[in-house]
Amino acid sequence: MKPIQAVLFDCDGVLVDSEPITNGVLRDMLAQQGWQMSAQECFATFVGHAVIDQAPLIEKHTGKPVTAQWLTAFRAQRDAALQAQLQAVNHVHAAVQALHAATGQRIAVASGADHGKVILQLTKVDLLHYFEGRTFSGMEQARNKPHPDVYLAAAQALGVPIAHCAVIEDTPNGARAGVAAGAQVFGYVPTEGLMDNTEALRAVGVQHIFQTMADLPGLLAIKA
Repeated sequence: MKPIQAVLFDCDGVLVDSEPITNGVLRDMLAQQGWQMSAQECFATFVGHAVIDQAPLIEKHTGKPVTAQWLTAFRAQRDAALQAQLQAVNHVHAAVQALHAATGQRIAVASGADHGKVILQLTKVDLLHYFEGRTFSGMEQARNKPHPDVYLAAAQALGVPIAHCAVIEDTPNGARAGVAAGAQVFGYVPTEGLMDNTEALRAVGVQHIFQTMADLPGLLAIKA
């Protein structure tokens, strides 16, 4: 393993426990459009993907177009639910603080979500000050995850070769982006999670799996 000089975090499911909230809103709105599915089915279909990227699938199942107005309504309901309910991932504050210090502040968020959602969530759980000016959205790149663009942009902004960056991901789609970028990808699979992505993460090239954020600083073994 090459020495790690920077840490690039996904946001949803890695820093914040947002997926049950977002997918609950999405599931309800899709049910209103005629697509009924269980919570597990919704997770399997949408976690790790921007909703806009799944528009063809939504249209196939509902028979209705995914309009700008529908997306605006979804984001408004999603953001209201996140503002009311969102919590940080267990032990993440101590992990982020330790890595912020150990790397000389060379940490960033590289999310597939829209930038407004990233900022809302980091602010809500009091993590934004660790990442101020270092938050990146795949929706603002030429290509979103699973393409590597957002991780390459984050590494470039930090001035660290991507091979010396650790990427922290919880979904196969996001992990593909980190692997494609050439980073060292660490897969977070919490024991209390709704899905065990261990095998799926390994299948896309993740070699390091961990179950609690409390272990992350030691696992990365960054020399301050």
